[in-house]
Amino acid sequence: MESAAARPRPVLTAGSVLPEDADRAALVARVHDPEGDGPCVAAVRGERVVDLTALAPTVSGLMERDDAATVVREADGKRAWRLDDLLQAPPGRRDVPHLLAPVDLQVIKAAGVTFARSLLERVVEERAGGDPAQAARVRARVGQVVGGRLDGIRPGSPEAARVKELLVSEGLWSQYLEVGIGPDPEVFTKAPVLSAVGTGADIGVLGASAWNNPEPEAVLVVDSRGRVRGATLGNDVNLRDVEGRSALLLSRAKDNNASCAIGPFVRVLDEDFGLDAVRGLDIDLRVDGADGYVLRGGSSLREISRDVLDLVAATHGAHHQYPDGFVLFTGTLFAPTEDRKAPGEGFTHEYGDVVRISSPRLGALVNTVVPSEEAAPWTFGVGALMRSLARRGVL
Repeated sequence: MESAAARPRPVLTAGSVLPEDADRAALVARVHDPEGDGPCVAAVRGERVVDLTALAPTVSGLMERDDAATVVREADGKRAWRLDDLLQAPPGRRDVPHLLAPVDLQVIKAAGVTFARSLLERVVEERAGGDPAQAARVRARVGQVVGGRLDGIRPGSPEAARVKELLVSEGLWSQYLEVGIGPDPEVFTKAPVLSAVGTGADIGVLGASAWNNPEPEAVLVVDSRGRVRGATLGNDVNLRDVEGRSALLLSRAKDNNASCAIGPFVRVLDEDFGLDAVRGLDIDLRVDGADGYVLRGGSSLREISRDVLDLVAATHGAHHQYPDGFVLFTGTLFAPTEDRKAPGEGFTHEYGDVVRISSPRLGALVNTVVPSEEAAPWTFGVGALMRSLARRGVL
């Protein structure tokens, strides 16, 4: 197998990753700084990335400020980097400045099965027992029974309860349908604090997985009071064969080295980019294989089954608090059924795939697929962050 280091990498530029209205956006980045041997919180202002660490040592702390958007737009920084230089730096190198995932102390949560169309693919995974060879047969059977009955259905409603009764009678009820149309959404911890990778980095797929796909999602950035303060993009890598064997293997399927990508920047909510703009986000996906294979897809929050604030309320409240805030993957409409290799087996990643997740108002998150076992080891945790900030005198 070709090593991860030997594979060609996409060339990223400011123009290829910035939102189309970047001149009006309050954008937050994190930059690895070799001088302090740790991350800096920064504002993206055109092609300049301005260090704000002296004012806001962590993104989590910045999101607690009511004036976060003003700070990002106007605060003076000690120094700045060229965005192109950060994007073109070798990822993972501790001796050169480069972009990191733009979140830090926030807990990384994810909501699953939030789109009616994609939840049927979760049922297919379960019924196929994680075997891609069985997927086409199961998909046809589920489609025959369910048809368009899930279109426009409101989770937890009496109509949803009637659909549940029908599916039970047909022997097709599933735990995925329970969280998809039942009263309670699926919310799980996607990855440990500080483990996410940013744009330009490798993204990991477990070496043992033979059926997997990217999951392009909008990611909410929420403060300790449960207020949505910003949004970004994410790839909630999905190992369909692992989770399809048993939902109890969710952690094995979702939480592996470099299996969570977030970025490129957090766009802070303001008068120009509010919650309604988040609700209207369209997300595009493109996968380019080293063999010339191209997959296109997408997702739209316009079609989500549960409102984003309902997902936040299911995560944060009297039942659970997050003193450093959290980020929340909102789920995806995308569920690839296109065959890449053998007929009926659908899509799965090949190592070296370049995954580009983009949205006009959030920019582009770009990563290269490698085995999780070959991705850069995760070595910088909370303790390392605290020591780095203390050395720099900003705590």
